[in-house]
Parts: sequence; structure tokens; C-alpha cells
Amino acid sequence: MTVLGAADAAALTRARELALNARGRVSPNPLVGAVILRDGRLIAEGWHEGPGLAHAEIMALRAAGPQARGATLVCTLEPCSHVGRTPPCAPAVIEAGIARVVVGCLDPLERTRGRGIHLLREAGIDVAVASGEQARRSRELIDAFITHSARGRPHVMLKLATSLDGKVATRTGESQWITGPQARGLVHRLRADHDAVAVGIGTALADDPQLTARGIAGPVRQPARVVFDSFARLPVTSALARGARTIPVYLAVGANAPWDRVTELQNAGVEVVAFPTLRPDVPAVLAALAERGIQSVLVEGGAQLAGAFVAADTVDVVRWFLAPTLIGGDQAPGALGGDGVGNLAQAARLGDLTVTRVGDDVLCSGRLIDLPQIED
Repeated sequence: MTVLGAADAAALTRARELALNARGRVSPNPLVGAVILRDGRLIAEGWHEGPGLAHAEIMALRAAGPQARGATLVCTLEPCSHVGRTPPCAPAVIEAGIARVVVGCLDPLERTRGRGIHLLREAGIDVAVASGEQARRSRELIDAFITHSARGRPHVMLKLATSLDGKVATRTGESQWITGPQARGLVHRLRADHDAVAVGIGTALADDPQLTARGIAGPVRQPARVVFDSFARLPVTSALARGARTIPVYLAVGANAPWDRVTELQNAGVEVVAFPTLRPDVPAVLAALAERGIQSVLVEGGAQLAGAFVAADTVDVVRWFLAPTLIGGDQAPGALGGDGVGNLAQAARLGDLTVTRVGDDVLCSGRLIDLPQIED
């Protein structure tokens, strides 16, 4: 790992910005950006636009043309060495005559596929791998890809929206809208960035949500919808079931789900995933989603589901919107259900905490589980 100089760090920052041009559309591939420097000057750039399309390094090499020979390639992720939907990048980098490569972070899949940087070094190319803050930012760009590759489950973001006193609704059940329009707009962006959005059956019945990403500029790939529904209570007339043939809906049911209800939902286009336990187990559902190619899940509610994800230690990051309102009341529901912890020493604590203003609301963001470290 290497501490980068100012020019390399600036180029890597630019490469991450480029990668975001395709946010929400590249899964199961990672977001990747690349730039090419010659004599410290940026001469070409590229980013990966989606599965089956050219990788970021290839796009940048094409843009540079003959000027790539003897230049420096700066890319957010280790160039691949394996054949997938497209040819591998590492041999193309070697053939283009690149003299030096700066890598933001290592690819976990390359540890078993030949190691792209190993091929580059064998070809006499000087390779520097970022460390510290630059490495952290590059890993976070592809947190879903890393989590899925290294841990075999989707990356989980828990989104919560509460009043200042931690309530998600009034005692009569009114919940729309606790937060303002800017916060709700950001939630749609989060949906568009994820492969799937998950809710409990209580939320599905109370709100009849679509769980789609709306009002987003540019092309959007809609997330799959996941409902934890032990007894298959989701109505076939619900917005989710009606749209299941257009946007996938996965229904996680328990062992006692009535099979007439299951069959009715399946006939409507819902994919019912049955589990042998009375209530679907969070890790088991995540494993089933991972098998279906889902790398990232946004958990939106309700309180029981949010509490179950936290209790199962499967929440990677939290986005908690706080509205400057006080609802109060012993009967008004809180954000996290379940048993909770018995003492404060057991309480989950956010790391890498940031606090930002979103309209009139406040967004607290932090990490509960560190990303896996990938060793060279």
C-alpha cells in the first residue's frame, strides 16, 4: 500500500467522480472510474457504464489512443485479469504500453482469479496501491460489491426516518410525512442506488407502497422489492403484487404460510421464497437474495424488521433522518422493535459518523460493520 502524491490523489478523486456516472446501473459489477495522466496532465478518462459494456480502463485507453504508451493509468479498482462478459483489462493495459498504474483498492475476486496487479508487475509496470483515506473512499465506492464477494451476502443499508424523539408515527399510526421533501427525494436516490428495497408486511399493509425510485434525473434501474411476510398476507391487489411482473417482488414466507395464498401470489408474478422457520430468518433471507444476484439491500421498515436486522448484526451502514418535530406518547411507535439490548455496553454504535442538513431535516450517517480488508 502506498501514500499517494498530490497529483495521483487528485486523479483518483476524479476517477471516483467518473464512476458515479453509472451509479445504480452496474450491479453485479462494481462502479469503476479511470483516468490517464501524461506528464502530470489528464489526457483521457472513462467509467464502466454497465454489465456487458467496456470497463473503465478500456474506455480510458480508447480515449487516450497512442498517448497511453508510457503514461500513468489511475483507476479506482484493480484491473481484472479474468474473462467475463468482456475481455480482461490487465492484458489490455500491458498491450497499451502503460508505464505506471495507480489502484484505489484491490478486487476481492482477483485474489483467486490471477490478481490483476500481479500480471501488471510481471510485465514490468510500476503499480501503486492506495492506502489510508484514498483507499477507504475507493472501497466505499464499491461497498456492495466487496461485501457480496467477501461475505456472501448483500450489503445492507438501514434507512430510518423519525421525529426528534425517535418516533416513526403518531399513536394513531399517522406517519406520512415525518420528514420533508428534500429528505424524501434523497430516499428515492438511495432506492435507485440499491439492487433491492426491503420492508416488513406491516409497512406493506399500512402504506401499500410501490418502493420504486421516482424523480431521479437520468436513467434509473428500479430496485427489486422484498417483503418479509411470514404468513403470505400481502394482498394480490397491492401495488407491489400488481407490479411484480414489471419489477421483481420477493416474498419471504415462513413454514406456516397458507399455500393457497402462496399460490395466488405466485400466479400474480410474485416470487415466493419459503423458509423452514415460523418467521423468515434475516441471515437466511440475505443468503437467498445473494444467490439471486442481489448485492445491496436498502431496509426501509418497519420497526420490527429494522430491529431484526440490527439484532442479527447484518446492518452495514445506517442513514437516519431526524425531523425537527416532537411526537411524544407512550403508544407512538419507535424506530427499532424487538427486545433490544440489556445494557449499554451491548448497544450498536455508529462509526465514521457524519451529520448533514437535508432541507429542514438532519441526516445522521454511519457504519456499523467495517468493510472487509483485501490483502495484496
